[in-house]
Amino acid sequence: MDQYRVFGNPIAQSKSPQIHQWFAQQTGQALNYQSELVELTDFEQALAQFSQSGGKGLNITVPFKEQAYSVCHQLSEYARLAGAVNTISCLDGKYVGDNTDGIGLVTDLINQQVEFSGKSILLLGAGGAAKGVVLPLLEQAPQSLIIANRTLSKAQAIADSVENYNNVYVCGFEQLKQSYDIVINATSAGLSKSKLPVSDIIFSEKSVCYDMIYGTGLTPFLQQAQQAGAVRLIDGLGMLVEQAAESFRIWRGVKPETEAVKQKLKQLLSQ
Repeated sequence: MDQYRVFGNPIAQSKSPQIHQWFAQQTGQALNYQSELVELTDFEQALAQFSQSGGKGLNITVPFKEQAYSVCHQLSEYARLAGAVNTISCLDGKYVGDNTDGIGLVTDLINQQVEFSGKSILLLGAGGAAKGVVLPLLEQAPQSLIIANRTLSKAQAIADSVENYNNVYVCGFEQLKQSYDIVINATSAGLSKSKLPVSDIIFSEKSVCYDMIYGTGLTPFLQQAQQAGAVRLIDGLGMLVEQAAESFRIWRGVKPETEAVKQKLKQLLSQ
């Protein structure tokens, strides 16, 4: 049976094995997908052992995405621009790296009837999560994409990586003085339950507000958006499922249906 893994540290919280099991059942694919805790110093060794044993593919999560990028023999354009890999295909001893986070985000928003064309998008944060979604967002032809971050140089580095797009702007959090059509939180602030240092002015009742993290209730970012009058509040659960579906398509050549899996995952999280 074809073997797949997700490498991370920590990894016990990962929902990927369950998601891919559901995908396999739905599509009639015979595969075994498991999570594996990899010691911080053992990533390359674990990857080599998995590949040499005949393993077919891996998902990579924190903190190994940048390291995965550095060891891949081939990279997709999404992975190259992100500087990070979350999906590896093991092909004839070679590692082919991709980044499906951006496709996961965009697909989730499209599924929820969010229009991108001609819209203003505010992306909060300039870390790995932000890097992974910039190109897929720009491919949807927004009017503008503003990358806001505490450290301006990090935001500027992302903008420079997509220099052939002339609708990308950068600023600090304190410089945000208007509302945006789509506001995406790509920072990890919510994981520590802390509030972002951004003014409520970035939200309006028409803003679509998206947090890449998810939980059983509203994240701190979505709570702030709601209190500021925003109505469309979306967490990252759909992105998680959609990026997994894209990984599954890369490996197996078939794209699973995601809506039923999202509902199952919601039920699992609410237990």
